[in-house]
Amino acid sequence: MTVPLFRDDAYLRTCEAKVIGVNDRGGILLDRSVFYASAGGQPGDTGFLELDDGTHIKIETTVYDQDRNTIVHVPADTQPVPIAGMSVVVHLDWARRYRMMRMHTALHLLSVALPFPVTGGQIGDGEGRLDFDMCDAALDKDALIETVNTLAAADHEVTSEWITDAELDANPGLVKTMSVKPPRGSGQVRLVRIGGDVDLQPCGGTHVSRTSEIGPLSLGKVENKGKQNRRVRLRLDD
Repeated sequence: MTVPLFRDDAYLRTCEAKVIGVNDRGGILLDRSVFYASAGGQPGDTGFLELDDGTHIKIETTVYDQDRNTIVHVPADTQPVPIAGMSVVVHLDWARRYRMMRMHTALHLLSVALPFPVTGGQIGDGEGRLDFDMCDAALDKDALIETVNTLAAADHEVTSEWITDAELDANPGLVKTMSVKPPRGSGQVRLVRIGGDVDLQPCGGTHVSRTSEIGPLSLGKVENKGKQNRRVRLRLDD
């Protein structure tokens, strides 16, 4: 089992860890990590592991093992593989992660500006998108991006809190995403809150601590996906 340090502090860029094993595909398992494992539309982190002798093992992506409790650090081809018990220093590709954090938080704001059920989504490096079940509802693109940018610039605090599975079941309206189920299994579910009452929804991803960190945003391509779904893309302007 890997302790997900990113869950309590998304701004950690490095940590010391022990190798607890290597799976049959060469994935490296650690007892703790700052690397986010791919889930909920957010890609897994990249970076490198540093061994005691200074060797760097490049990590191309990070995923969950089948038990969903162990994080697998997938090395690039031909990289050396450490053995169980070895100490490593985990180094996150911070620039890439921070863009993911900004975009993930921006997509939460997009779901506020467009209050329709979310049928899908994907977070990218500098761009992201959400799919909405909008039926024939009109979409004013200029008003939409102005609303999202106003919410971002308002410098709302972004915090997390926990509720039980039973409390979530009693409040189904908290779940906006129809295609991605809230992360369960531990008996409690993490909620991400923006401002006092701007947004509150289950989410296991990484976010910035204040919306002003998102920076200016622009609207990307808007597409019709089927009879009801509208795909809306956001971009970080930098």
